[in-house]
Amino acid sequence: QVQLVESGGGLVQAGGSLRPSCPASGRTISTSSVGWFRQAPGKEREFVAAIGWASGSTYFSDSVKGRFTISRDNAKNTVLLQMNSLNPEDTAVYCCAARPIGGSSRSLSDYRYWGQGTQVTVSS
Repeated sequence: QVQLVESGGGLVQAGGSLRPSCPASGRTISTSSVGWFRQAPGKEREFVAAIGWASGSTYFSDSVKGRFTISRDNAKNTVLLQMNSLNPEDTAVYCCAARPIGGSSRSLSDYRYWGQGTQVTVSS
């Protein structure tokens, strides 16, 4: 069992940065693929970024590519999402998810463990 508790969201002006973190407890996530997803009001949850467990390969949605990065800190059992050049369209609840078996994926259904999410609000 893996527990994920996101933190690091908040309110920021357009053009600013935030770095939500996804610390895990219960077991190591160094051998899990981890993804970040977001859900804006009235919209479906969508893929944002993922990092594989084996090669550490990273993947991003087209809407955040070039602005967001994803990384691991295995010593802290944590995955970080660095978000730069934020705009109001990035406003959403951001959730991380872990996939103990299999490579990174853009599909929500491939992830087994989910956090509750952290709110990110970008003002114009």
